[in-house]
Amino acid sequence: MASLSLLQLVSPALPVGAFSYSEGLELLIQKGLLINEVSLLAWLEAELIRGQVAIEAAALSSISARLDRWQSGVDLSAEIDEWSQWLLALRDAPEIRAQQEQMGRSLLQLLRDIGHPLPNDQVHYGWPIAWAWAGIAWDLREQDVIQGYLYSWVANQLSAAVRLLPLGPTQAQRLQQQLLPLIDSRANALLSKDAKSMWCGGVGAAMAQLSHAELYSRLFRS
Repeated sequence: MASLSLLQLVSPALPVGAFSYSEGLELLIQKGLLINEVSLLAWLEAELIRGQVAIEAAALSSISARLDRWQSGVDLSAEIDEWSQWLLALRDAPEIRAQQEQMGRSLLQLLRDIGHPLPNDQVHYGWPIAWAWAGIAWDLREQDVIQGYLYSWVANQLSAAVRLLPLGPTQAQRLQQQLLPLIDSRANALLSKDAKSMWCGGVGAAMAQLSHAELYSRLFRS
């Protein structure tokens, strides 16, 4: 059953609004910095290795451990608040912080509605907190939670790219398949990594996210 729950968590049908965000990808494509399958693959690989998504994925083990103790009766709400705010503060663009908050709230609301509320019954935490809580609620392995987080991020980026680039669904699936070994190796490495000792090299992503709001026309919210 746990493996089926993981499929539910990474499904594009999960009603959290991920389809409405490109995380700066739209600007990069409009500027001609990403033009085809090859450049998109290089971008995704770079973000998985040294982007903000890697720090968030590395934080999931520590967050999950605290959530597990919290549901067992130890009030760790203050620590969960601190993790949520720290991860949000790492995001440079207000649009991305709003995205993290909106998607986290939507997932926690969904989990509450299907019988898995947080111990304090709140839904005001960011996306990584919500993802970690889904892993606890559905009894998923830590490695699967991290793999799923990275896989879902890639899938959402490819979904946006299909609507922005001359990139067909078959090409997108090929890219997703090509990235599976990297997703697996990154998940293994991040499982025991201290998120607060990591650095983010995604300056280009941060600049794209900050500039996205200035586009004359756009399909995505960020």
